[in-house]
Parts: sequence; C-alpha cells; structure tokens
Amino acid sequence: MKALIASVLALSASSAALAQDVLIRGATVYTSTAKGTLTNTDVLIRDGKIHSIGNGLSSDGTVIDAKGRALTPGMFAGLSTIGIQEVSQESTTDDASIGLGAPAYEMQWRPEFDVSAAYNGRSVLVPVTRIEGMTWTVLNPGIASSGNFLAGQGAGVTLDGRQDAVLDGSRSLFINLGGGMNSHSGGSRAAQWMVLEQAVHETRNRVADQKTLMHPLGREVFARYLSGGRVIFNVDRAGEIVKTIAFAKRYGIKPVIAGGAEAWVVADQLAAAKVPVIVDALNNLPNSFDQIGSRLDNAALLHKAGVKITFTQFEDSHNARKVRQTAGNAVAHGMPKEAAITALTADAAEIFGLGATRGHIAAGQVADVVLWSGDPLDVTSLADQVWIAGRPIDMRSRQTDLRDRYFERLKRATAN
Repeated sequence: MKALIASVLALSASSAALAQDVLIRGATVYTSTAKGTLTNTDVLIRDGKIHSIGNGLSSDGTVIDAKGRALTPGMFAGLSTIGIQEVSQESTTDDASIGLGAPAYEMQWRPEFDVSAAYNGRSVLVPVTRIEGMTWTVLNPGIASSGNFLAGQGAGVTLDGRQDAVLDGSRSLFINLGGGMNSHSGGSRAAQWMVLEQAVHETRNRVADQKTLMHPLGREVFARYLSGGRVIFNVDRAGEIVKTIAFAKRYGIKPVIAGGAEAWVVADQLAAAKVPVIVDALNNLPNSFDQIGSRLDNAALLHKAGVKITFTQFEDSHNARKVRQTAGNAVAHGMPKEAAITALTADAAEIFGLGATRGHIAAGQVADVVLWSGDPLDVTSLADQVWIAGRPIDMRSRQTDLRDRYFERLKRATAN
C-alpha cells in the first residue's frame, strides 16, 4: 500500500510525468464487458486511455503491482447535486433549482434551465466523492418550493476538478411525477399528465395565445427531447411507470425511470420497452403512498427480468460516495455481484449515452479506473488509487485533511 502511494505521488509530481504510460500489473480486472472478470491480468494506460489488456505487458513508464487486487472502471456517483449545491441550508451555495416566484400551478415551464451551467469543479464534494472510487456523476436539478414538476436539465460531469467538466451526449431533461408533485399541479396527479400533453401540443403547434406554458426558447428545447431525447422521469408508483412508458413511446421520448420503488411490479413491461431504471437499493420502506410496494430485492428482480439498471442515492449528495454500498445491498438481496458492478460502471455510462467512451475496461476507453483494497462492494474496502483519464488523483479531501490534523493533535496530546 505504501509503495503504491509512493509510486503514484512520484507520477503526479510533474506534469510531464502525466504523459507516461501506467502499467497496472497482476490485477483482478472487472472489465464490465462481455469478457467479464479477468484474473492476474495487466492493464496498460497510455495518453489517458486504456491501451491494452493482457498478460506479460511491459512499459517504460510507471509500473504498479496490483497483487491480485480488484481493478474496476470508475464508478457512477448517481444522480447528485455535487458542484451545484455546497451547503443545502445556505441559498448562495445552492444552484440546483429555479424558482420564479409565481404560484406553483401558474408558473411557466422552463426546460431551457440547465443546472450544469453552475457547476463548480472546485467544490469540496468533488474530492470527497472521487477518492472513494466515483469518477463521474449526473447533475440532478431539484424542484424549487415555488416551482413546478419539470425540474430542468442536467448533465454528466467528470470529477477531475475541471470547470468544463460536462460529458458530451449526457444532457437530460428531468420531470418529477406522482403524489409528491400534487402541490405543483393544482392538487391532482392527473393534472400532471394534462400539462405534459399541453407541453407537447405547444411544442408541435404554433401557439398564438400569450398565456403559454413555455417561452419560445423553452419550446425549442423541449422539441429536442421529443426527437429521441433522454428524459429522466422521477416516478415510483407502478401504474404511473406504465403511463410514463406509454407517454414516452407516443411522443418519441427516450425515457429513464428514476426511483422506481414499484418498478419490480412492471419489470416485464420495462424490459420489453427497453426502459432503464435508476434505483436506490436501500429503499425498502414506503416514504409515501407512491412507494407502498418498496422492497429490498427490487434491483435483483429488475435485473432478472432483463431491465438495465444503475444505482443512486436520492437527496444525499454529500454521501454520494456510498452509492457502491447500495449496489452491495442489491447483491445481498439476490443480484449477481458482477452485474451490480456493471450497473455502477458500464450500464450507467450506456444509460446516459457515454458507453462508447467510458464505463468499461477495454482498449480505447477513457482510462477512468480504480484499484481497490478489497471487494469493491464491501463497506470495509477502500479505493487505494483512482485514475481519471489516465491521471492519478491525489487521494486527499477535506475530510482526510481534517482527520490527519486531529490525529496529529491527538498524537501530540498523548505524547505529553
């Protein structure tokens, strides 16, 4: 472990070193591809990408002996507000939602609102999350108290600290449905479907009425999602999931279900329609009447039915790094381990249109990889080293700095 840290720090010491090859030798490689898990295998990183995978590879660059430890693709931190919400109770650091002051049921939709414009790559949550093996997240716009059930757009961002971190092709529109949104739809979930139909009508027809649901720019943006765009529907109740599938098919939308507490009930319909689900595998008790059917084996049942899934933790971005524990929980309740790791890596990337470039350990992919101290889904395991685009990440965060500071004080106090 100390030798690994020393070699990585040496590699990070100069910008010139970043251009060198990195050879990780003798790892247990979870490729998240059809090749599955490869034992005692070498992975060569060159110019920020996976160059080759095999046995007996050589390199003039940095060589790290994995000694059989697990190597996975960088993991998905779920839907989060990392970089757009620093302190939830301090409004000047919270850019996750838009509120325009109108009564909820009268306020215009603003699909042109995109939270990624406010992303701060220097957020303290970035290093806190990435040193635990999470290399990217999808920014999730929230519902303002005076808002409506269309939250706006979000996008995937890489957690390497850059300000221009948005991942091309990952932008999505977020719509929240269900009983929790009744206050934003005149008191009835039925009105949510009515307003969705109105949005489509306005977008596809030239509307002269000045009291429209959307501004011209909003209709222009919404039109793009009616042409095969990705829309994340945050919905839990089985019946509304079925309505969402039908609505999306009718209007040319590419739907993704987020939440899906009762998705297992309609798993066959989701599989037939090829609609993926982003699930919190720790959700086993109903937090609302929309989640009466919550159960711990939701992810396992969806996987068994052939539904592509990934994991998230809702409303807990400060602990987004713990999303791998939710995947471990899914394994404990029947989901195969390799499938759960794939869900956090390749499947997440494919859901958000990024599968061609990341999420797998395969030649040509971006070299986002993590070397683990033990089982990647075990709560006692740690990320020994994280690489993002081939660059070794400094395995420090505000939390580790505070830990070291107070350990040092304790050490001095004990010595005296």
